[in-house]
Amino acid sequence: MAESTSYLSGKSILAVDDEEDILETIEDILDESTIDTARDYDSASAKIKAHKYDLAILDIMGVNGLQLLEESVSKGIPTVMLTAHAVNPETLMESIRKGAISYLPKESLADLDHLLNDILGAHERGEAPWKLLFDKLGNYFSDRFGPDWQKKDAGFWNDFERTFQIGRGIQERLKSDDRIVNKF
Repeated sequence: MAESTSYLSGKSILAVDDEEDILETIEDILDESTIDTARDYDSASAKIKAHKYDLAILDIMGVNGLQLLEESVSKGIPTVMLTAHAVNPETLMESIRKGAISYLPKESLADLDHLLNDILGAHERGEAPWKLLFDKLGNYFSDRFGPDWQKKDAGFWNDFERTFQIGRGIQERLKSDDRIVNKF
């Protein structure tokens, strides 16, 4: 059997949630990583400014997670949104717009280590974590939001798909462009 790579091992991760039990669960699940926690916006913002993390996991409600997302992205920290109360198409789209690499419902907390390992692996390989998310949790979103949930915001999702495909095509071309490859 092939041994799978752990993209979480030894990583420095900031987890932000206003619920202590969620933070404890994240710490337990991600035991191969170093977890720093915050329970409010001010503490989290200070930590984002003071430290370099390999990953941030942000709740949306109760900690001003979308503002923290902007701050973490501006520091180059790959960021995953983990939420229960804000699971809706609008915050999903806002998370994409603001630069999150994924958006997970808290219902998936039991699989957090596997999901994050796959998402972080895709991110580190230059692949699209969002495609991975929709491949893994697409049925969850359809069940939660309704089967035609993307139709309401078809323009956004068409642009998202086109941008994803264009970005992927550019990445593939750049991999074989000697002018670029030879510089690294």
